[in-house]
Amino acid sequence: MTRNAFTRLAAATLLATATAGLAAPADAAGGYTPEQVCGSGFNTVALGRMPVTDQTNTLRGHAYLLYSPYTGEHCVVTIKSDFVGTPTMTTATLLVQSVAFTGPRKEEDLGNFKYYAGPVKVNARGRCVSFKGMISSPGSGFRAWGGWSGYGDCDRQASRQRGLR
Repeated sequence: MTRNAFTRLAAATLLATATAGLAAPADAAGGYTPEQVCGSGFNTVALGRMPVTDQTNTLRGHAYLLYSPYTGEHCVVTIKSDFVGTPTMTTATLLVQSVAFTGPRKEEDLGNFKYYAGPVKVNARGRCVSFKGMISSPGSGFRAWGGWSGYGDCDRQASRQRGLR
């Protein structure tokens, strides 16, 4: 075996050994990622991955806000990392800030889901959005919440049309 081949083999063995003990990401529980659930072309926005925790601060999953520059849509999905495979009340909520004195537009997916809630997609052209996720525990009814308390990711379409990116 040549020295170069031996070096590559040793490096590959070292890498495989070092990564063998690492757990899969919690976000991929059940094999799902937010990009898979929302679909092709969607990417998580800045600060668009929020933990969903209960009153004891136990992590139960994550709520995600994604955006597609191709369709101009925002997408919300809540992916469970606890109670995976067990149907529990799970929600994904997308709020679009209104321009009048009416309340925000609310789109939501809720139900007893095994892996995730969503996708919830809305074209919020020129508006600010907010998102929330909720995961209940089986039986006891404890609820875990996560998401943004305010609005953000504002005016994506309008700034793109003006060329401001």
